[in-house]
Amino acid sequence: MNPSFWKGRRVFLTGHTGFKGAWLALWLQKVGADVTAFSLAPPTQPNLFESAQVAQGLTSIIGDIRDYDALATALSESRASIVFHLAAQAIVAEGYRFARDTFASNLTGTVNLLDALRDCPTVEAAVIVTSDKCYMPSQDGKPLHETDPLGGKDPYSASKSCAEIATAAWRESFFHTSASPRIATARAGNVIGGGDWAAHRLLPDLVRAFAADQTLMLRMPDAIRPWQHVLEALSGYLVLAQHLCDSDGARFARSWNFGPADAGHLTVGEVAARCADLWGGGARIEVAAGNFQKETKSLRLDAALAHQELGWRPHWSADEALRRTLDWYLAWYAQPGDTSRMHALTLAQIDDYTSIP
Repeated sequence: MNPSFWKGRRVFLTGHTGFKGAWLALWLQKVGADVTAFSLAPPTQPNLFESAQVAQGLTSIIGDIRDYDALATALSESRASIVFHLAAQAIVAEGYRFARDTFASNLTGTVNLLDALRDCPTVEAAVIVTSDKCYMPSQDGKPLHETDPLGGKDPYSASKSCAEIATAAWRESFFHTSASPRIATARAGNVIGGGDWAAHRLLPDLVRAFAADQTLMLRMPDAIRPWQHVLEALSGYLVLAQHLCDSDGARFARSWNFGPADAGHLTVGEVAARCADLWGGGARIEVAAGNFQKETKSLRLDAALAHQELGWRPHWSADEALRRTLDWYLAWYAQPGDTSRMHALTLAQIDDYTSIP
């Protein structure tokens, strides 16, 4: 990632009040980008957006991506040259409870943004973030490539597959000339990091249980997932956006996987046990009796294309990612109201990540 590329560049970011979007907003501010951000109010209490003072240094607009007029107006007035679309309903379990709303956010919201891009001549490039869950589950556990079939057996996964299909359709139909913005999609593995308090996610659930001296019940301890620190995925999005703005950027307007090295594909049980050791103090985990959700047993990503074409590589091992994540939460629980301290710690972790050659 080239920091000088971003200095003074106008960026439009959706989803900045969420976990991943808040980290990206801070990183963009740190490298001097002029950020306009559009999102619903923070989805949880507590949340990274408030805990790390993310609103400082950007134009924050509270709005709904399902509202086309509000979204299109905010995008146009931002005069952005690069767009990152992260706003979404991002929880598999919530997709079962609110299936229609999940499709409205993840599909209709994405289509609203894509259509707004058609009338925004300042935009050079857009990165549409979907999910590693967009693929048809692999029957043999092999790593999934960008050319593998899309699918989704639950509402969340299916909505992300649909967002991929819609993006490809808009790219082929409306963004195919040399003057068009270059549109790519990004499919990242399971991201972890400080400041995520969403329900039904492993790391936040573990931290809440450990802090309350409770035992966390694991639904699928043998399920394999591609675990990586949130900064790994975000570095991929930033590098991808830079390439989209190159003179040959059109060749990067496609789908990309961003996942960990082989050693980062761990079971839920392995991750939970390592987190318990890092937390200390008698942190406890057990296996639950059953699981109602239809979740893939093994999900592995092949990120070779990003390695070869974008020069992107993971920087932190799974153990380092877990250590950094638990360090963040332990600092927050030590002084939960000290937002200046958490702002500084979050920026320090970005510094540590970017200092690696």
